[in-house]
Amino acid sequence: MQNKTLWIGLAAAVLLSSCALQEDVYTLDYRLSALERRNLELEKQSRELGKINQDMSQVKETISSQVEGLAQTRMDDEMALREQYAGLAAQLQGLRGETQQLSGRLEEMEYLLKQKLKGFEENQLKNLERMDRLATDVAAVQKRIDIIDQYLNLEGAQKQPVTDAPASTAAAAKPASDDALYNEAKKAFDDGNFDASRQRFGELIAAYPQSQHADNAQFWIGETYYREKWYEKTILEYQKVIENYPSGNKVPGALLKQGLSFLNIAETNNARLVFKELVAKHPGTNEASIAKQKLESL
Repeated sequence: MQNKTLWIGLAAAVLLSSCALQEDVYTLDYRLSALERRNLELEKQSRELGKINQDMSQVKETISSQVEGLAQTRMDDEMALREQYAGLAAQLQGLRGETQQLSGRLEEMEYLLKQKLKGFEENQLKNLERMDRLATDVAAVQKRIDIIDQYLNLEGAQKQPVTDAPASTAAAAKPASDDALYNEAKKAFDDGNFDASRQRFGELIAAYPQSQHADNAQFWIGETYYREKWYEKTILEYQKVIENYPSGNKVPGALLKQGLSFLNIAETNNARLVFKELVAKHPGTNEASIAKQKLESL
């Protein structure tokens, strides 16, 4: 009976022990399954991270390539800008040199022109002095002739006695109107009587300096000398139009005739300067168009 009880106890103990081991096995299996699932999740995350890392590497490479391209483009642009700047600087330096040369030539031409004009004016003064002396001599001779005529009674009672009345009496007479003077002077010009034309135009300018005909009168005085081919005097008279009537409508014509007069006396450089001034200051005029054609042929 005791043995039976012992075996029963042993059997119960074994049974209890077997149940405990089975529970541990179940626990271990559960933990292993959990670990496997965790491992699978970690492997999946690792693959995802690897893919993300690969994508990031590609993006990094793309960005690096773009940055390198931008840097190269920037360097190329900087080189191109530097080359353009160097070219522009060289052109600017060349233009400065040409400007200095042109300024020097212009100053030289202005000096020569002033010298020529000074010489022309001096010759004109000398000629005027000679004419004044000649007029005085003629007046004296005429007076002596009148006295002799009276003494010999060659002209009879119709001859008036010679008086010493001042010559200013005739000058004191009121001159004709500016319109009348202008028409007379222009008619003399059209008839080819340039001396009379110059005289009447000069009287108009002296008597009516503010007349609307004054600039035209001065222009036609220059034109009389141009027709007589006295080109040096022509240049001086046209210069009076330019200086005394700068806002008049005869300035372009005066500049053109000045340039043509310089050409006629073989002063090509001075003619070129005058034509350029005409084109620059009076564009759109017929005179400027003619000046451009002349410049192209020089």
